[in-house]
Amino acid sequence: MMIMNTLTKNILATFVTLLFIASSAMGQNVSFDKANFPGKEEQFKVAIKNLKAADKIYSSEFPDFKAAIEIYLPVDSFNPNNADLNYKLGKCYFKIKDYTNAITFFEKAKSLDEKVNIELNFYLAKCYHINYKFDESLELLIKFRQILDPITITQYEKLIQKEIDECETGKILVKTPIRVYTKNLGEAVNSKYPEYSPVVSADRSVIFFTSMNPTTTGGGIDATRNQYFEDIYFTEKDSLGNWGKVQNPGKPLNSDNHDAVVGISNDGQQLYIYKGEDGGDIYSSKLDGKLWLKPISLGKSINSIYHESSASFSYDFLTIYFVSNRPDGYGEHDIYLSKKDSKGNWGSAENLGGDINTPYEETAIFAHPDGKTFYFSSKGHNTMGGYDIFKTTYENGKWSEAQNLGYPVNTSGDDVFFSLSADGKYGYYASKGADSYGSLDLYEISFLGEEKQLVTNNEDNLLAFRTEGTKEDVSESKVDIQEVNLTILKGIITDEYSKEPLFAKIELFDLSTNQIISTFENNKASGKYLVSLPAGKNYGITVNSENCLFYSDNVDLKENQGFKEVIKDIQLKRITVGSKVVLNNIFFDSGKSTLKPESQSELDNLIKIMTDFPSLKIEISGHTDNVGSASFNKTLSESRAKEVVNHLISKGISADRLTFKGYGFDEPRATNDTPEGRQQNRRTEFKVLSR
Repeated sequence: MMIMNTLTKNILATFVTLLFIASSAMGQNVSFDKANFPGKEEQFKVAIKNLKAADKIYSSEFPDFKAAIEIYLPVDSFNPNNADLNYKLGKCYFKIKDYTNAITFFEKAKSLDEKVNIELNFYLAKCYHINYKFDESLELLIKFRQILDPITITQYEKLIQKEIDECETGKILVKTPIRVYTKNLGEAVNSKYPEYSPVVSADRSVIFFTSMNPTTTGGGIDATRNQYFEDIYFTEKDSLGNWGKVQNPGKPLNSDNHDAVVGISNDGQQLYIYKGEDGGDIYSSKLDGKLWLKPISLGKSINSIYHESSASFSYDFLTIYFVSNRPDGYGEHDIYLSKKDSKGNWGSAENLGGDINTPYEETAIFAHPDGKTFYFSSKGHNTMGGYDIFKTTYENGKWSEAQNLGYPVNTSGDDVFFSLSADGKYGYYASKGADSYGSLDLYEISFLGEEKQLVTNNEDNLLAFRTEGTKEDVSESKVDIQEVNLTILKGIITDEYSKEPLFAKIELFDLSTNQIISTFENNKASGKYLVSLPAGKNYGITVNSENCLFYSDNVDLKENQGFKEVIKDIQLKRITVGSKVVLNNIFFDSGKSTLKPESQSELDNLIKIMTDFPSLKIEISGHTDNVGSASFNKTLSESRAKEVVNHLISKGISADRLTFKGYGFDEPRATNDTPEGRQQNRRTEFKVLSR
C-alpha cells in the first residue's frame, strides 16, 4: 500500500510538471501556487519572498522602479509565465523609459492574460506610440476604450483622445520630415556621463550646459537618485572653430547641490540658473571679467511660492519670459513675461495667453535675438508625443499660431531645451544617438543640411531635462527656413594708446525716437562685446569708458537685410589735447545746415561730456565730400559746425569753451571715388583743445 501511494504521488507530480510545461508552451497564465512547482519548494519560498519585497517597492508612494526590477527579474526567471509579474515588469521598464523591454514584458503579459490589468492595452499603446508604431498604438487605444465601463471611461477619455491625436499628428509629420544634419560635438565636450540642456550665445562662441559627473562641485551624490549632483559646465570655440576643453566654473556659479543652466544672454555675459529652492526659482549670474558673480534671485515678480523652471530674456534685456505653474494659468505650467520699468525693477507677471499656453505643459522658452521669434516646448498644440518644440512670432501686438518644428527635430518623446543660433541655421539640444559616448550627448543640428539620423534622448533622472523616444529610418526632404533679419555687432573695446582692453558701457538708441533701447557692458577682462540689432530700426550706438572720449556709430536697419555678423573693434581715445572723435550720429538735411531730430542723442552725449569735464574746451569741425565747389563746401561745413556749437550754447555750455571751423573737403578720411567713401567724408568731428 505504501509503495502504491509513493508511485501515485510520483505519477501525479510528473503529471503536474508536464501540465506546467504544457501550459507554458501554450502561453497560459501560471499563478504563484505551490502546487504549480512540485519539487521546487525552497526556490518557491525564495521567489515568493522576493515577489512580496518587490511588490512593496512597486506600490510605495515613491517607488524605485529600478530597484523593483532587480528583485522582480529573478522571480520572473523562476516563473516567466505569470501575467501579473510580466505586467509589473513592463510598467517598471516603462517608468524608467526603457520602452524596448517594456514592450517585451507587456506583450508577454498580454499573451498570458489580456485582462490581467485594465491599463495593459493603454501602456502598451503608449510604448508602440513612442516607438513610432502609430497604427498598432491606435488599434490598442480603441480596444482600451471599448472595454471601459461608462463610469471608468470618464477617467481615461481625455488621455485616450490625446494619445490618438498625437499618433495621428506623428503619422503626418513622419511622412513629411524636414532635412537636418546632426553632429555630435565630440569627445572634447561629451563624456560617458549625461550632458544636456545646452544654451548658446548669439554668435555660437560659447555653449553652457548641465551635466552629472564626478567633477561636480563638492563631488556629492544625490541619494534620492543615486546620481551625482547637477553642475553647470561650458566650452568655448577656439580660433579654428573647434570646441575646446569643457570647464566647470566652480563656485559661486555652482554649489554643492543641484545647479542647472536654463538660459544665457546673447553676449554670453549672463546666465540664468534653476535652483530647487522655495519650490524652484530662477537666478541670474553675471560674468565679472573672468569670474562669475554669486547668483541672485530674479525677485518676487518672477519667483513665487510656486515652481519657476526656466527663463529667457529679450535682446534688449527689458523683457523676461519665464515658466511657472502659478494657479492663474491655462495649464500645469505656463509661459509668462515681465517688463523692466525705468527704475530697473521687474513689473507684474503677465500670462502670454491662450494662443501660446494650453491646458497642458509649456516650458523651456527661448527668445531669439531677432526680437520677435520664440521657441518653446509644449505638451499641447499639435505635438506628436510628449513635449514638442514649437515656434511662434510676435508682431503687431499678436502671437502667431504655434508651429511644430517637425520631425526629426521633434520625436515621439520629450523634446525640450532647444537653443537656436542667431542666424537661424544651427540648433542645439541633447540626444542619445548611435555615436553617443555612453549617455546623453550635446548635438548640433544644421537645418537644410545633408541627410543623417537624429535619435532623441532616452535618459532618466535629469532634473533640468526630460526626454524619451526613438527614431525610425525615413527619407528626409528639404524645408524652407525663414530668413532671419538680424545684425550681430561684436568686437573688442581697447585703449587706443595702450591697446589694453577697456571696460565700457554701451548704449543703444532708437534714433527715430531718440530713446535709449538698452544699456550693455562689455567683458572687463577681454574687452569683448556683442550687441544684437533686430531689423526695423535706425540704431545709434554710444560707447563710454572712464576718462575716455565717447565713441559713436550708426547702424541703419530700417529695411530687412537678412542676417549679418559685423566685427567692429573699437579703440577709445583718452581725453588728451589733440584727440579727435567723429560724431557719427549728427545728421543734417542734404545741402543744408539744419540739424535733423535724429541728432538729439548724439548732441546729448556731447553735452554730457562737456558737463562732466567743466574745464574741457573743444573745436567742432565740419567736413564734406568733393561734390560741388570748394567754396560751397567750405561754407556748408562751417555752417554745420556753427549749428552744433549754437545748440550746445543753448543748452548751457559756455561759448568760450567752444570754437567751430569748416574744412570743406580738405581733410578726407576715405576716397571720394565711391559712395561709401564720400559718406565717410561727410562728417562732424570734435577735437580736444584743452582740459
